[in-house]
Amino acid sequence: MRIIAGRFKGRSLQSPSGLATRPTSDRLRETLFNVLSHGYDDPITGARVLDLFAGTGALGLEALSRGAAFVQFVEEAAEARGLIKANVEAFGVAGITKVYRRDATYMGPVAPAEPFSLVFCDPPYGKGLAALALASALKGGWLTPDALIIVEERADQNDILPARFEVIEERHYGETKLVFARLPRPSDATDGLK
Repeated sequence: MRIIAGRFKGRSLQSPSGLATRPTSDRLRETLFNVLSHGYDDPITGARVLDLFAGTGALGLEALSRGAAFVQFVEEAAEARGLIKANVEAFGVAGITKVYRRDATYMGPVAPAEPFSLVFCDPPYGKGLAALALASALKGGWLTPDALIIVEERADQNDILPARFEVIEERHYGETKLVFARLPRPSDATDGLK
């Protein structure tokens, strides 16, 4: 596994030894970031990124390589956290990252930290964990009102987002799909009265 583009382009990532962690493949990561750069008016540059079920940290580190300002990795598994920490140290980005040992489905409040504008959610496939994690992040104030959320899930899974989230698009890549979503902007009830 390698960083695809940006200031760390070509740098190797430490990978898991077993099957407990399923990293996003280099090819799918490249596709995802191309979609973000060209289809979403570059939500990466300067972003505060939340990487849920972070695994090796590949998605968050790719975002940092491409200009994100800060990444919060959330990972419960000890081996995966060790990989993230090793990758963060190797890339020299400890000052603009944090690694949380936390169940992504029970996030708690974000305060006193600031919320995040770009969210990667790559849970174990087929367990309904993306909806639980995103609902928890929303409840805890982890998301900016215009946050862009990308969920990686098995292609045959449906209803993977909480009810309040609005799907922008789904893209299928073999047995995997990427779901791009946002929270709908709250309507200003006073617009018609001004």
